[in-house]
Amino acid sequence: MSRKRSRLSTALWVGAELLVFFGVYLGVRAWLQRDMPEGAPPVAELQLIDGRTVRLADYRGRPLLLYFWASWCGICGLERGVVDDIARDWPVLTVAMQSGRAEDIRAYLKEHGLDWPVVPDPDGRLAARFGLRGVPAFFVLDPQGRIVAHESGYTTEAGLRLRLWLAAQ
Repeated sequence: MSRKRSRLSTALWVGAELLVFFGVYLGVRAWLQRDMPEGAPPVAELQLIDGRTVRLADYRGRPLLLYFWASWCGICGLERGVVDDIARDWPVLTVAMQSGRAEDIRAYLKEHGLDWPVVPDPDGRLAARFGLRGVPAFFVLDPQGRIVAHESGYTTEAGLRLRLWLAAQ
């Protein structure tokens, strides 16, 4: 009898600890994302690394993944392949936050074989307008150009693809 109680007691403690862990995890994620906008993006035009101006309205008609990253960010390095794969199927616009001068960013892209449209954000002001406290961060804009989903931190390719697919519906 005591062995059954012991197993039950252990299972209850493990369950309670898991609930507390996930509650804290979800609370921290919500706190980190509290200032990330939804609806209309806080900017309409951005300047690409090559000097061209791009308007977010240029992407209307299809969902857009707006990806904030940094060359010094280890998690962003893990996300590189995910974003590159998604860029083969969906429009992707990236923002290099606090990653140096234009030539530094170009060298990084070349070194990693990336062909992304990049908006440099050398001082993090653009990221701040999007309510970001760190990178990586993702925004999904629907075909009308509204932010309908956002994520801060590591996320999966399946999760991003699902958000883009839902935005297209």
